[in-house]
Amino acid sequence: MLITMIYNLVDAYFVGKLGRSASAAIGIVMTFQTVFQAFGFMFGQGSGSKVARLLAVGKKDDADRILTLGIAASFISGLMLMLLGLVFINPLIRLMSTETIFPYAKTYAIYIIISGPVLSVSCVLNNVLRYEGRAFFAMFGLVSGGVLNMILDPILMFNFGLGIRGAAISTMVSQFVSLGILLYMFISHKAISSIRFRYLKLPAGEIASSVAEIVKTGFPSLLRQLCATLSTSLLNIVSKPYGDAAMAAMTIDGRVLMFIGSTMIGIGQGFQPVSAFNYGSKKFKRLRRACFVTWRAGTLLMTGLAILGFIFSADIIRLFLEDEQIDLVIHYGVPALRFMCIAVVVQPASVVGNMLFQSIGDAKKASFLSMLRSGLCYIPLLLLLPPFMGFLGIQCSQMVADILSALISVPFVIKFLKTIPSEDMHTPQDDKYMEFIKTHGE
Repeated sequence: MLITMIYNLVDAYFVGKLGRSASAAIGIVMTFQTVFQAFGFMFGQGSGSKVARLLAVGKKDDADRILTLGIAASFISGLMLMLLGLVFINPLIRLMSTETIFPYAKTYAIYIIISGPVLSVSCVLNNVLRYEGRAFFAMFGLVSGGVLNMILDPILMFNFGLGIRGAAISTMVSQFVSLGILLYMFISHKAISSIRFRYLKLPAGEIASSVAEIVKTGFPSLLRQLCATLSTSLLNIVSKPYGDAAMAAMTIDGRVLMFIGSTMIGIGQGFQPVSAFNYGSKKFKRLRRACFVTWRAGTLLMTGLAILGFIFSADIIRLFLEDEQIDLVIHYGVPALRFMCIAVVVQPASVVGNMLFQSIGDAKKASFLSMLRSGLCYIPLLLLLPPFMGFLGIQCSQMVADILSALISVPFVIKFLKTIPSEDMHTPQDDKYMEFIKTHGE
């Protein structure tokens, strides 16, 4: 997850050298990127969770079917989104940007939209690898792309004089490389599940049924990402009256928050295969212990990162921008970043709840909890607080939303843990599972 965020941070760092308008453009284009990620994570989380539960009971053929159809569905949805994005690119960017930001945002967005289907498919492959417990291979694919992005950015932007276009091309090329590496992990059988093209020839009814299973489980991820897209768009719109400096400040703060928050999301995603696999095999004692370990580890780590972000907030913002109005950007950005750092301390509670219900297949609760942070709590606050508090209302909205999300999520988790048995249950699949791991490994 940290490496995924480096794509954004590297671009933000180098593009910041072009000025505050270019820096703000990155935040606007992030809206397009998160839409592709939304569908990628929906099919990825849905496929991964189903694959983990099927492998838990030794049904590898069914796991292969889910993987193959999840990849196909994500690619088709990515192509449709790409076409829509290219057709409506001008009105969408004008809605969120100023005249000085528009040319930078459009140039960057074109390449991000074209590479969108690649990003969506990569999300599926990455998630399935994680759910299988092959996190190292998933990380290797992302790290390779992230490192390449860091190398290409300065070369294309400054050595070749391409400016923000160079940053966009660098990101696009890196995403293609990551996809190639992730595909290799499945083609070379380093993963347990396999891509089987024969499942694309199944009757339409069977394909639709399988995709519906994936969507049902992954729908909370779609909601979570779409809420993030809407809230990011709304943040740009409500910040717009305060000028390019304010928009640049919130863009930089948002990237930093995503980088810190991705640590907790990464821990939560590590929790998902554990919860899905053990819930599927009725190992409830281990599932309960995993919930507490995840929450405790996340809280300790997020607190440490939050303290660093709070203390060095001005230095962090200055790192990502070279502009004659840097002091004005810091004026807008420091309070917002400090509020955000307070918020991340309570994030683990809501992340555990969201990831838990999604991984066990409780789509209704997972969907509701996934909409809290960036949707049901954050969007109303962005609309209600600024008229009364001015820019301070924009700066503190994320903190209030995170606190409310945690307070709402905790009772759901407590109730669930009280309803499941306190000890593991022996199932008829246990013997079959032991045979399976002798063949495929722990």
